[in-house]
Amino acid sequence: MDDATFDLWIAPLRSLSCDQGTLCVGAPESIRPRVESRLLPVIVRAARTATEQDWAVEIDALPTETAARPGPPANRRDPGPGPTDDPVPHDPGPGLNPKFTFEQFVIGDANRFAHAAALAAAELPGQAYNPLFLYGPPGVGKSHLLHAIGNYVTAHEPTMSVRYATAEHFTNDFLGCLKDGGVSRFKSRYRRVDLLLVDDVQFLERKARTEEEFFHTFNALRDAGAQVVLTSDRLPRDMDDLELRLRERFEAGLVADIAPPDPAMRIAVLRKRAALDDLRITDGALHLIAERVPTNVRALEAALIRTVAFSSLTGRPLDEALARRVLDDLYPERVVAGQRPLSVEDVIELVAETFSITPEELCSSSREARIAWPRSLAMYLSREHTDQSLPAIARAFGARAHTTVLHACRRTSTRLQDDLDASDIALQLSRRLAARDADRRG
Repeated sequence: MDDATFDLWIAPLRSLSCDQGTLCVGAPESIRPRVESRLLPVIVRAARTATEQDWAVEIDALPTETAARPGPPANRRDPGPGPTDDPVPHDPGPGLNPKFTFEQFVIGDANRFAHAAALAAAELPGQAYNPLFLYGPPGVGKSHLLHAIGNYVTAHEPTMSVRYATAEHFTNDFLGCLKDGGVSRFKSRYRRVDLLLVDDVQFLERKARTEEEFFHTFNALRDAGAQVVLTSDRLPRDMDDLELRLRERFEAGLVADIAPPDPAMRIAVLRKRAALDDLRITDGALHLIAERVPTNVRALEAALIRTVAFSSLTGRPLDEALARRVLDDLYPERVVAGQRPLSVEDVIELVAETFSITPEELCSSSREARIAWPRSLAMYLSREHTDQSLPAIARAFGARAHTTVLHACRRTSTRLQDDLDASDIALQLSRRLAARDADRRG
């Protein structure tokens, strides 16, 4: 899940007890119903992944003193305190992660330009690059830079007001205020700030009323000289379902891309994380993890955490042998070593065979459930296990544009997190693709 979602729903949880196969998790009463109804399968799966054991998970209310959370943010442009009121300290707003700073960001060739642009926007908000648009695939550090800008401005310009939101949160906030007649409150919340940070703006697509409100919010902030920073998984011009006037405004400032990390940068990320957590891990283990997870910083850190958890639970040292034991199932060596002769056609053939459909059906435009899910999974596996570009994968499936593949990969990734059966099928297919690759190499 994205960082803001994690901070909102997972970070407040606490372990209350762990006994006889039952893990009791405490949640603040304000979020407990949603955690229990929507996130319980995710927690069960996380516990199983971390310990390689099956757990029954119970969600209980967290004691009030433990569940206390920060109050609402103060806003410099909001009405100030009365003559007898105490000043309210500045708060950057919910969701701004204090751990995501420029100091903790690992710089490499893949993100050097984006880092420099983000730092310039933080040092001179509203003057350097406005808007600043950061784009790249999931897990490469876009959200980190977005939070880093907010944290920098909060630390160095305490009189400036900062508002952070994901596109989904912006949409839900707007619709909620629209429903209860609080539109003026919504406008005050988002338009009377000095810095607006919006994550994953691609999710504004196909939301006509929200797009219109965001358009007017953007214009109001720009006219007031406020800084706007946006992130997305693709370029503005590739958001085919977003209004043209918004795409044009997104491109009016500076557009900076972040690419997947190169080997040296992956090692640097792991070493910094190991130093922060004071881990005694061998260089061999770090190099193996960096080799096995080549495209995604978030997945890279997750692989390190999984290895550390396994070491803690088993008492084994954090060495290359342990890392290999932990990662063999998730990241087979042949698939991720960088030599991938597998083609998209190989993936199509295997997925079609698995789901008892023909390759022609898999590549058709049919939206039947028995076709749509295997097609999305095949596109996801093609991106993971071949060296083909997104446009090439799209052509192989008869899709009109590479954005179709991006949408399919995003949907599949979400489903694999929540659906254990789908995750098992994807893992089996990954292993078969790895075996087929190994056979070809002799």
